[in-house]
Amino acid sequence: MALAYVIGTFDTKGAELGYAAERLRAAGAGVVTVDVSTQGRDGPADVPPDEVAAHHPDGVAGVFTGDRGSAVAAMAVALERFLLSRSDVGGVLGLGGSGGTALVTPAMRALPVGVGKIMVSTVASGNVAPYVDASDVAMWYSVTDVAGLNRISRRVIGNAAHALAGIVTHEIPAAEDRPAVGLTMFGVTTACVTAVTERLGGTVDPLVFHATGTGGRAMEKLVDDGLVGSVLDITTTEVCDLLVGGVFPATDDRLGAIARTGVPYVGSCGALDMVNFGARSTVPAQFADRTFYEHNPQVTLMRTTPEECVEFARFIARGLNACEGPVRFLLPAGGVSALDAPGQAFWDPEADEALFATLEAEVRQTERRRVERLPHHINDPEFADALVDAWREVQK
Repeated sequence: MALAYVIGTFDTKGAELGYAAERLRAAGAGVVTVDVSTQGRDGPADVPPDEVAAHHPDGVAGVFTGDRGSAVAAMAVALERFLLSRSDVGGVLGLGGSGGTALVTPAMRALPVGVGKIMVSTVASGNVAPYVDASDVAMWYSVTDVAGLNRISRRVIGNAAHALAGIVTHEIPAAEDRPAVGLTMFGVTTACVTAVTERLGGTVDPLVFHATGTGGRAMEKLVDDGLVGSVLDITTTEVCDLLVGGVFPATDDRLGAIARTGVPYVGSCGALDMVNFGARSTVPAQFADRTFYEHNPQVTLMRTTPEECVEFARFIARGLNACEGPVRFLLPAGGVSALDAPGQAFWDPEADEALFATLEAEVRQTERRRVERLPHHINDPEFADALVDAWREVQK
């Protein structure tokens, strides 16, 4: 049976957490309450703090340090390991301020996509990216502080509890039994990705991710969760923003999920000709003499240099070299984006050659891991054909 886990610091939020558990039970959900207080004192929760803390790599002593900051950080680690050890988690409801939110949401993010995750928080009306990242955590603004029950908090917490009750008591109908394929896309590679999905037809369930930093992380999380069985990573542009300082960066773990799982992988150089910034006025001063293209009033693109392209290629090569599963990486010699073509703003054969030659030199090619240069532009129909052919090859 899938259960609703109600998690928070019962030493300071006991009334609110108890009320959430009460509403969940009244709605027909099975409930487990979990206390992540860092004072080490047992309270009314089903799972006391020391039981959670025992899941820390250093045990209970690694959590109850006497210092609030380090204790909260350590309890977050312990809670993540605790939740992942359970087989009955149908959903999680957390309550807290900034500290409680920082404690509970890492464990939520570690759970597979599709497991219900609702965080009632005082910081849910601001920048929630550090708490949500690439997961499906729902941030629910508490309106009043999580500091007692009143006419507002009862309604807000009750609504959140009823929402989670719906999640854990109602199954989602099984999806079509088609293998899921992850694809990465940007506006300047849309023609390629559209053509690839058309060629794949109804044989797969195509999951397209917008390569805005979060998109790549979301795709790789689904790979880690076992929800994506192969990848067509056509648009690796997030690497540019990571290494140059743009606004849509990958993390250092880009390609990590591919290496960890060994899923069949086909990649390319989509939009490695650009770094993304906000409005033109937000571009850092050190880039003043570079080539820019204003995609719209809120997005400014900067052409990457040959030297930067070498670094992108080295980063990707390191990631691919760590992959033991089948890998194909195709190089579109005719240009890597809609802007990188003869007569277009980012056409720069020297930069592209630096990218391609470094990849060819630094990827350790084997029978299972290959790099192939093709004479086509990334948005040419022939390149889409080659990507699909390579994808079919790595399925064997």
